[in-house]
Amino acid sequence: MDPSSTAVVRFGERRIPRSLHDLPVLPGPDADPAPDLTGHRRLIVLGSERELSSVLTALMRADRLDVEVAHVRRPWQAGQARTGTATRVPLIRDETGSVITGAAYWLPPEGQRTIRGEAVVDDEWLFDGEITGVRIEPTASMPGLRASALTGRMRPNRWIAGRAAQLGTTGALVVRDGEPGRRPVRRSTFYRHTQGWLRVGHR
Repeated sequence: MDPSSTAVVRFGERRIPRSLHDLPVLPGPDADPAPDLTGHRRLIVLGSERELSSVLTALMRADRLDVEVAHVRRPWQAGQARTGTATRVPLIRDETGSVITGAAYWLPPEGQRTIRGEAVVDDEWLFDGEITGVRIEPTASMPGLRASALTGRMRPNRWIAGRAAQLGTTGALVVRDGEPGRRPVRRSTFYRHTQGWLRVGHR
């Protein structure tokens, strides 16, 4: 691959691995002014899962999911990020247009111990009544995601795979890749986008 077609997306002051020093460096999509993330064939993201998700969110909104994306959390991953093969995998988003790459949670709002409501994964009931919380994760293959009710110790119970997970509740806090939402919601949906993303290597 031509080096000019690859760029590094660096969040904060993260150290750039030596093997990537010759590549152009872009800030994250929330920078002012926002960088053009669509001008390269491959992006190597140095950051957290939430920051990786912000890059994919920007590409999805720009309708540029043809851009290959690698995620580097440790220096030894840089070589594969630069030369590895990209594979299209499901892209999981919610109704706000935000992508998740690690995990999302539906949790009780502040001052409550449980969520009251109901949730389904495709056509299968996840819960109906009160629950400690729910964890939702993208999967590397179809149908695209899996979700599980959480026990009192916040551990997943039984996973259900599907294309979409939907919640209706009196109030729940949505946490996306470790970032809590600003306020409780009554409805929330995570689902597989119509187009997957081009993931370089394995995560």
